[in-house]
Amino acid sequence: RAEQGEALRKIITTLAVKNEEIQTFIYSLKQMLLNMEANSAKVQEDLEAEFQSLFSVLEELKEGMLMKIKQDRASRTYELQNQLAACTRALESSEELLETANQTLQATDSEDFPQAAKQIKDGVTMAPAFRLSLKAKVSDNMSHLMVDFAQERQMLQALKFLPVPSAPVIDLAESLVADNCVTLVWRMPDEDSKIDHYVLEYRRTNFEGPPRLKEDHPWMVIEGIRQTEYTLTGLKFDMKYMNFRVKACNKAVAGEFSEPVTLETPAFMFRLDASTSHQNLRVDDLSVEWDAMGGKVQDIKAREKDGKGRTASPVNSPARGTASPKRMPSGRGGRDRFTAESYTVLGDTLIDGGEHYWEVRYEPDSKAFGVGVAYRSLGRFEQLGKTASSWCLHVNNWLQVSFTAKHANKVKVLDAPVPDCLGVHCDFHQGLLSFYNARTKQVLHTFKAKFTQPLLPAFTVWCGSFQVNTGLQVPSAVCCLQKRGSATSSSNTSLT
Repeated sequence: RAEQGEALRKIITTLAVKNEEIQTFIYSLKQMLLNMEANSAKVQEDLEAEFQSLFSVLEELKEGMLMKIKQDRASRTYELQNQLAACTRALESSEELLETANQTLQATDSEDFPQAAKQIKDGVTMAPAFRLSLKAKVSDNMSHLMVDFAQERQMLQALKFLPVPSAPVIDLAESLVADNCVTLVWRMPDEDSKIDHYVLEYRRTNFEGPPRLKEDHPWMVIEGIRQTEYTLTGLKFDMKYMNFRVKACNKAVAGEFSEPVTLETPAFMFRLDASTSHQNLRVDDLSVEWDAMGGKVQDIKAREKDGKGRTASPVNSPARGTASPKRMPSGRGGRDRFTAESYTVLGDTLIDGGEHYWEVRYEPDSKAFGVGVAYRSLGRFEQLGKTASSWCLHVNNWLQVSFTAKHANKVKVLDAPVPDCLGVHCDFHQGLLSFYNARTKQVLHTFKAKFTQPLLPAFTVWCGSFQVNTGLQVPSAVCCLQKRGSATSSSNTSLT
């Protein structure tokens, strides 16, 4: 009996849930009916407004054409009436002259005949009738103002409700990824003159191929695009790929999205490895500030946290995503990795091939600043450029300003203005390390070397601060300079 009661309760519960679902659905249907009434009234009003607008255009066009006919009629009437009045006056003058001539002929014995005859002759010679053009100045034909609306009538008869636009097709061959910009080009499979604009959506991803349904990064939306191409500028390529899709919209409805495409966004992305940093450097992702009290503060915090680092390594940051196998493990060497006067911090991603580019902006009032690359074997007491395992450009504002290239404790003074933003281009296989004015892309110096170990981006600062910009492609201007070989001129090869 208890089992039957339990079964009955389950049936009742199931029925109650079903009843609730039916009630919810009934409410939804009622709401849909109300919405349908409101929506149908709205589209009916819109239709009336569109036709009224069309009527207004036709009425305005008609009024303009009627005005043209009236103006042409008035102009021709004026010309014909003037010509008619001139002819009438000439005819009256001729008739008077004829009457005078007849009277003179009848009085042939008069002594005044010779004088009268001469006057008649002069009058005929000067008669207005001989100066008139007996051809109408204008035509009475008005057929040039006739209309034929057969084609327009067919167009009006073809009026119908707006169709749903077709899905665009993205043209991969015409699309381009360069200079941290993406230009996407698409076309419509069918000609559609009713398209008002396009909507472009994109998102970053680490996966090639079709977009995944479950993706952490949401689609970013760009609306109101009028052309069949669009360029996204100023992007940071902190992931390997980007997904794109486009849809066409007319005044009423949007079509389906195009087949999504995935474009590769090659760039060098790294962060600063706080575990390598000198204790006087405060590291925050890609920003560094020299702190004279950093060592003392660090010692206090180290005791409080049982030796744990002040700043967690970015390798373990939740925003990191999938760690690259080229990234260095956290905690290597502890927070006192660099010490003494080697105010240095390294990047967290190894360079063991290919071409890479990054930029760094330092505060101009920094007493000393350096940027370059180093083997990971760089000693904790070693300063950038003073050993064979590091290469750098160095700016010194202490006592006197100097701008130099350093490697293996050899120094080359650079004859160039010191920019506040430096670009670094490393071609590992070619053994080229080039430095640029990041704004003008002017070459400042190029090292030629045979790199025997993987490299790490390296930075040093004393009494100042700097910020690194990564996720950058090798700029087109840099590629062109490398191809022309201008970056390896003899003036830049004294340090190897």
